[in-house]
Amino acid sequence: MEELVAERRPDLVVVSGDLTQRARPEQFRQARRFLRGLGLPYLAVPGNHDVPMYRVWERLLDRYGAYRRHFSPDLEPSFRDAELEVVGFNTAFNLTIDDGRFTPRQLAAVGERFRSDGSTEGDGPKVRIAVAHHPVAALPELMGWRTARRSGEALRAFAAAGVDLVLAGHVHVAAVGLAPDCGRRLWLVHSGTSTSRRGRGTERGCNTCNLISLDTGPQDAEYSRRSATVEQMLWSEQDGRFETEAVHDCGLE
Repeated sequence: MEELVAERRPDLVVVSGDLTQRARPEQFRQARRFLRGLGLPYLAVPGNHDVPMYRVWERLLDRYGAYRRHFSPDLEPSFRDAELEVVGFNTAFNLTIDDGRFTPRQLAAVGERFRSDGSTEGDGPKVRIAVAHHPVAALPELMGWRTARRSGEALRAFAAAGVDLVLAGHVHVAAVGLAPDCGRRLWLVHSGTSTSRRGRGTERGCNTCNLISLDTGPQDAEYSRRSATVEQMLWSEQDGRFETEAVHDCGLE
């Protein structure tokens, strides 16, 4: 993964949750060292594995304590540059083992968290991306996994805010597809398992990740085509590197 990031030099590295296996302080510190060591901007949101499972009192009373102390105090970070706007949403809570949810407060603030104007003076149209851990729609590849509670409301809120892509994880399977009708062309991009062997289904025992390239169109005139290309990368044991397994061309509104 370090070699892939060094070779492709993305503008942003996104981690859609499950930085750790059991939310232990040293695991968070290892995740922080790894991401800082990439030498590039990164954005991460918690996953259900980042909430203590067996440390019951900590799970009930201080569920994000280890995350905040040893990885980052910000559970819902954001990133902005001239072409890109990425906002994280925490869907991992302490009263369930696997399931996630969006809260009414989160949904009410979606529009505020994304800027009211998708571009700044002299810039082309921005691409807006939301990041969560849990699925927000039942894509076929996700093998029937439950979506986060209030996912339908979240998709409609994202669409109303002009979001173009929603990145997620949790299921340990890579998937790309359009969200159900929510008033906007909204692409869902699921990451598989990048740094462990917990892949499921056809990705059992495999490491995968996604490389997303954005085209925000020319800076002038009436033509403002925007698109995203998602390269699904699969680890090759034979070659000792991530290689492109599939490419998805995602037209944006």
